[in-house]
Amino acid sequence: MAKTNSSKRLSTRTIALGAILTALVVVLQFLGQFIRFGPVAISLVLIPIVIGAATCGTRISTWLGFVFGVVVLFSDAQAFIAIDILGTIVTVLVKGVLCGLCAGLSYKFISKFNVYAAVAVAAFVCPVVNTGVFLACCSIFFMDTLTEWATSFGFSSTVDFMFLGLVGANFLFELATNIVLSPVVVRILNIRKRQK
Repeated sequence: MAKTNSSKRLSTRTIALGAILTALVVVLQFLGQFIRFGPVAISLVLIPIVIGAATCGTRISTWLGFVFGVVVLFSDAQAFIAIDILGTIVTVLVKGVLCGLCAGLSYKFISKFNVYAAVAVAAFVCPVVNTGVFLACCSIFFMDTLTEWATSFGFSSTVDFMFLGLVGANFLFELATNIVLSPVVVRILNIRKRQK
């Protein structure tokens, strides 16, 4: 019984690394406000979420996704808060939590076969879920406003605006940086871990 309880607890190393990654999520999200493609800031914070999934597990990656959502509320959600406060809170928290959870679960499943493939899959899943949930929530909570924005920016349809104006370049940048950088950082961390 004692073994079962202790196996469910997070190790000191995992908690310490989780704390470092949490701080990194906060810093990168605030810095991300200054790196923009279009009206939405780039989410560089997805990289530490994937690293957390690969090095600390699903609980930590989900926590990091939640922290990401909370920081977005205070740093980059003003335009949406002005439209619908509850819709904005639901959107940013759900997309953050789910991108962390799905990255953690996909890493956990694939790592049984190959660790580096698992990191690559988690690095792909994290931005896809983040962007997918964002678009789904936008269509639920903000469709009327998005239609107005689409017209004012000269897009032929709201769907075009959502995919090309809101998330197009941002998503591609996030996906590329995640897929390139996350496996590299995890590999470096694993090498350092073996050297100790």
